[in-house]
Amino acid sequence: MKVKWTKHAKGQQKQIADYIRTGFGISSARKFKQEVERTTSLLGLHPNMGSIDPLYADRPIAYRSIIVSGLSKLVYRIDDDAIRIVGFWDCRQEPQSQAAQTE
Repeated sequence: MKVKWTKHAKGQQKQIADYIRTGFGISSARKFKQEVERTTSLLGLHPNMGSIDPLYADRPIAYRSIIVSGLSKLVYRIDDDAIRIVGFWDCRQEPQSQAAQTE
């Protein structure tokens, strides 16, 4: 299944990568990006591998999430034709603010 990213999710991914590069170096940022690529490739093969995220239980579409690289969480939904990555952020944020920021 094809994996598509929203602009919002891409922006969040970039912010996290920039933070890692600034705080921990380019090697760590590169490792983070590789882990994201590996995870999204696996999602393309196994769309249901992430668990249904309880923060989005009130929405009509099921949102799933998966932890990537320790403290980062990737949120996605399964559409008819693709897996859509809708959020990507640092898990140390307040959970309610995370849910409000998606899409």
